[in-house]
Amino acid sequence: MNPMSAVDFALAQPEMVLLGGASLMLLVDLFLTDRQRQITYFLGLLTLALTAVQVAALPEVHYAAFGGMFVVDGVARLLKLVSCATVAVVFVYSRDYLIQRGLFRGEYFVLALFATLGIFVMASAGSLLTMYMGIELLALSQYALVAFDRDSPVAAESAMKYFVLGAIASGTLLYGISIIYGVTGTFDLGALAVRLDAGAATQVGLLFGLAFLLAGIAFKFGAVPFHMWIPDVYHGAPTSVTLFLGAAPKLAYFALALRVLAEGLGGLVPAWQEMLVVLAVLSLAIGNVVAVAQTNLKRMLAYSTISNVGFILLGILAGTPTGYRAALFYTITYVVMALGSFAMIVLLSRKGFEADQIEDFRGLGQRHPWFACVMLFLMVSTAGVPPFVGFFSKLYVIQAVLDVGLTWLAVVAVLFSVIGAFYYLRVVKVMFFDAPGEEVAVTAGPALKFLLSLNGLAVLALGLFNGALVDVIAKALP
Repeated sequence: MNPMSAVDFALAQPEMVLLGGASLMLLVDLFLTDRQRQITYFLGLLTLALTAVQVAALPEVHYAAFGGMFVVDGVARLLKLVSCATVAVVFVYSRDYLIQRGLFRGEYFVLALFATLGIFVMASAGSLLTMYMGIELLALSQYALVAFDRDSPVAAESAMKYFVLGAIASGTLLYGISIIYGVTGTFDLGALAVRLDAGAATQVGLLFGLAFLLAGIAFKFGAVPFHMWIPDVYHGAPTSVTLFLGAAPKLAYFALALRVLAEGLGGLVPAWQEMLVVLAVLSLAIGNVVAVAQTNLKRMLAYSTISNVGFILLGILAGTPTGYRAALFYTITYVVMALGSFAMIVLLSRKGFEADQIEDFRGLGQRHPWFACVMLFLMVSTAGVPPFVGFFSKLYVIQAVLDVGLTWLAVVAVLFSVIGAFYYLRVVKVMFFDAPGEEVAVTAGPALKFLLSLNGLAVLALGLFNGALVDVIAKALP
């Protein structure tokens, strides 16, 4: 391994800024009273802004650092920028919610920044070991975030379930990595791809390790049959935490699949393609069918996440550059839609009341017509109705699947999308056609209202001008 140089540290400067900002917040927060907690909040936003500036300054061409364990390229740069924007939006959405419930503490922001650092490490992983370090940093931060409300037994139960299942998944992933290292003699993803091309792909042990790796990846994504934690964790965690869980980590798990499967194990496409077909179909089926029966909006959105993971896996399993670009487009646009959907729950919630039942949105079109329209945009976009961006994200994935001759899989995806449209449109029906319930004033601040309005308009704008995002992704992932 080459000695570390100044260039290596320059390429890792965004991670260093993010780590330094999180550490500074942790120290400063010790000396703040509850009334001064806004300082931590603004320090978090400032850290994300400075980190984004550092990311924007990174080169778009491929560079390897720290002996190949850390890489910088267009994909890493794009994922990091989107992650910074996503977490900043989560902070703004969560502020009023946390204050109303007495949870406006520095731990929330510090843990979210450490989780973001895990996303950064995964996005730039050039080695299976680096990838595992990022996974664990993200996972440990998420476990603590779920249990963030120490007075909630439901949150504690959800965190414990998530921790136990997550530990099993991490062990499975690590076991798969050890098998692959035993067969190929390397953790480096680039060297791994070269050795597969040289003939190692025919070894049975490699397929055995691949199966364990895919099980770990499927758990992190929340794909069926490794989805058991998602509904309970999304439901049990405070909505401000669910906001984070439902959005930012998806970017990391796309990086996990792209780096490990496409770049490292690209020589095994026929093997992992068959496995991903099963995971994708099961996720589409279980996610959409079970969501129909949900009356709790957070659980409905949890099963919606599972079905949308099925679409992301469809793009990846195509095993082509077009498929990877479609999967990245889907991941980014889904993050935008998920942020707005969970933020609507935050908007209508107040101290002592969680607006997480579908019935809580009854008559919203008469009580708050603009925010009912925002929720309408988010729901029909996630359902895949044109001209919203959700339609184009599904279209690009289906086109990628058709390009590799998997016509039957495209038909299955379309059929389950039609089923999924039912539960999204049910929310629209409740908002606009049911008699309004008790009139409740929206207590959210102007920042949340303004940003949520932009969020709703973004799903329409990204649909009407989707070519701009397609070009950005094509440039990052040629």
